[in-house]
Amino acid sequence: MATTATRVTPGNFVLDGREVRVVAGQTVLEAAREAGIYIPTLCYHPRLTPTGECGICLVELEGAAAPVKSCMTGVPEGAVVHTDSPRIREDRLAALKKILADHPHACLVCERRSRCKPFDICLRNVHVTERCVTCSKNTQCELQRVADFIGLQGETVEGYRYRGLPVLHDHPFFDRDYNLCIKCGRCVKVCRDVRGAGILELGPEGSKTPVKTVCGKSLLEAGCQSCGACVDVCPTGALMESSNEWEAGATRCVTTVCPYCGVGCKLEAEVKDGRIIRTRPADAVPNWGQACVKGRFGIVEFVHSGERLTQPLVRKGDEFVETSWDEALTLIAGKLSKHKGDEFALVASAKATNEDNYVMQKFTRAVMQTNNIDHCARL
Repeated sequence: MATTATRVTPGNFVLDGREVRVVAGQTVLEAAREAGIYIPTLCYHPRLTPTGECGICLVELEGAAAPVKSCMTGVPEGAVVHTDSPRIREDRLAALKKILADHPHACLVCERRSRCKPFDICLRNVHVTERCVTCSKNTQCELQRVADFIGLQGETVEGYRYRGLPVLHDHPFFDRDYNLCIKCGRCVKVCRDVRGAGILELGPEGSKTPVKTVCGKSLLEAGCQSCGACVDVCPTGALMESSNEWEAGATRCVTTVCPYCGVGCKLEAEVKDGRIIRTRPADAVPNWGQACVKGRFGIVEFVHSGERLTQPLVRKGDEFVETSWDEALTLIAGKLSKHKGDEFALVASAKATNEDNYVMQKFTRAVMQTNNIDHCARL
């Protein structure tokens, strides 16, 4: 593209005809996102080092001989950048088709997809393993959004081949379906660079298995921390939680604080019909999109456990029987009042909320008049 003579305010650049502020060290992609301009990406993640593997984020930089990858290209002051030229649209479509040569894509090109709801039965696709409804991330997949933006609908992908790999159920918290993997490398990078575990690696070029564990071991044998970071960064349905894999999307999301220890990690609790269906780490202080196994997978099963007590129990003889709250509290208060000071100790629970644990220590110190309190934050 020929260079256009454009007068730009110092410290700015032109993006799709708009003058945009340049922040030192920003890439074109970062500047575009701050300006509210969407550039499609698949391998990029804001918490990971960009590699430009997918080739989807191409833009034209006036004066450059060829399109550049916006996730890896700094913004020269005064530059003129185009994110949606005919050449860029053509190159992005070619890059997407290359990715889809190994990925089921009926859900991306079907003209009736907008009419379908999650888990509708599709009678238009004879390939049972490749239907939209066999993907637990249908309607929530980044690949679908990118394909819609690029305009894949109705396009054919030459040389498409289904991998035919078995779904792996070798982990207690999530499943791996590498038939849906697009080799973006996000799971490998977050495991290695963010979590420091480094148990995943990309398969060799031409390999049928796109991602594997080091030394060919199972996830747990290889040292998996069960943090779920790989699940959280996966853009497709290749990695999905097993406990709620087929749970339709949440109706609302509530920000809360993980109750398991004193770090105070922020979590996003996804809620549907009054139930928490999953928790994900919030991209905020102090955990910045990361959580441990307890915060990531250990809340839903506890909150909605069928074994939780919902009515006070008191011992009568050798059995516990249900009673009213008034009777239970009167009984407890009468007995505890005889054991104040050093005769009393309290162990708080890591599965209680932070607010409840605060009340427990306040009760111990102010009412029972002792500092004999501990917390079992070592689950």
